[in-house]
Amino acid sequence: MKEIRRIIQEYEQIDFSTEKAALASVVNVEESSYRRIGARMLVRSNGVWTGGISGGCLERDALQRSQMAIFKNEATRVLYDTMDDDENQIGVGLGCNGRIEVVFTPLDPTDPRNEITQLKRIIDADQPAIMLKIIEAPDDSGLLGEHQLVEDFSHPASFVGIETHTLIPYVKETLSKKKPRLFACNVNGQPVKLLVEFIRPETRLIIVGDNYDVLAMLGIAKELGWETYLVGKAKKMSKAMFEMAKRVVDYDQVDELPVHDYTAVMLMSHDYNKDKAMLPLFAAKCPPYMGMLGPKKRLLKMQDDLRIDLENMDFLHAPTGLEVGAESPSEIALSIAAEIVAVFRKKPGGLLKHKEGTIYDRD
Repeated sequence: MKEIRRIIQEYEQIDFSTEKAALASVVNVEESSYRRIGARMLVRSNGVWTGGISGGCLERDALQRSQMAIFKNEATRVLYDTMDDDENQIGVGLGCNGRIEVVFTPLDPTDPRNEITQLKRIIDADQPAIMLKIIEAPDDSGLLGEHQLVEDFSHPASFVGIETHTLIPYVKETLSKKKPRLFACNVNGQPVKLLVEFIRPETRLIIVGDNYDVLAMLGIAKELGWETYLVGKAKKMSKAMFEMAKRVVDYDQVDELPVHDYTAVMLMSHDYNKDKAMLPLFAAKCPPYMGMLGPKKRLLKMQDDLRIDLENMDFLHAPTGLEVGAESPSEIALSIAAEIVAVFRKKPGGLLKHKEGTIYDRD
C-alpha cells in the first residue's frame, strides 16, 4: 500500500494541461522476479517515474513503453522474458531469470474510473480490495487494460460482458487464497485473460509503551508504510513519537483503538503490571498478531497471575520477534517487524537458503 500511496501523491502533482501519464502494472509473473503481480509504476510524459516493476533492470524500457502508450493513447502488453541466453535481452545478467508481463495503460484524468482514481478509494480501507483487469485480449477488441474495482465481494457487478455469476467464484477463490488469480474468459465470443488482483489493506500497528525504544519500532513501521497507533503516557513521549504515530492515546483509552484482520499489537511498556493489564484487553479483540517483549518466564508468570492459557493463544508471540541475535532497539524492532510480516503472509520466517523450490509460491 505504501507504493500505491506514493503513486497517488505523484499523480496529484501532475498538471494535465501540460503533461500526460501512464501506469505500468505487473500482471503476471513466471519463475523468478524481484516484483510480483500488482507492482506499479507511474510514468509522466516528462520522463519522471514513481514506483517500479522490477529491481531496476526493466524500468528504463518501461519508461519508453509507457511514453509510447501515452503517445498512441492505447494500452499495450509486453512480455519481458529473461530466461533465455540472449545477451541483448533486457534483464539478462541481472539475476531476473523469469517472465514478467506488464500492461501499460494511459491515464485519463477526466475519467472517474481511471485506475489511480479507483485506487484512491481503497488506500484507507480496513479490508482487502479486489481489482479486475483484462490483461490479454484480441488487438481489435479494445479490452486490454480495462479494469474495475469490486464493490460487493458477494455479488460483483458485471464487467466488460463477464457476468456476475461468472465473477463470483473468481472473487471467492481470490479472497480465499489472498493472492491474485488469473482466469481465462470469453467476452462476446472473444477469449480474454482476466486478472483478479488481491490488494491488502495497510498494516495497522498498535504499540503499547512510551520508552525510548518505541521510536525504533515506529521508525521501521513508517518505512514499511504501516499505520501506527501509540499507547502510553504523553508526558513520557518525545515529539518525534507524536509526529510518527497516527494517534496517541493513554492506557485507559485502548478500547477506542480499532483492531481488524491486518492489525498487529506490540506490548513493549517494559512494565509487567501494565502489560498484564493490557494483554487481556487486546486478546479479547483477537488481533492476528500480538507480541510481548520479555523472556518466556515472564509470560509464564503472567499466565499464572491472569489464570489464562497464554501459551496456547496462537496469535500471541512472547518472546516476540525472529531469532536474529538482535541487541539494539533498532535490531529488535527489525526482528519484530519481520515476524509480523511472516505471520501475516503465513510463512515460517526461516532462512531462504534452506527453502525447497522457488522463493514465491506458484499456486
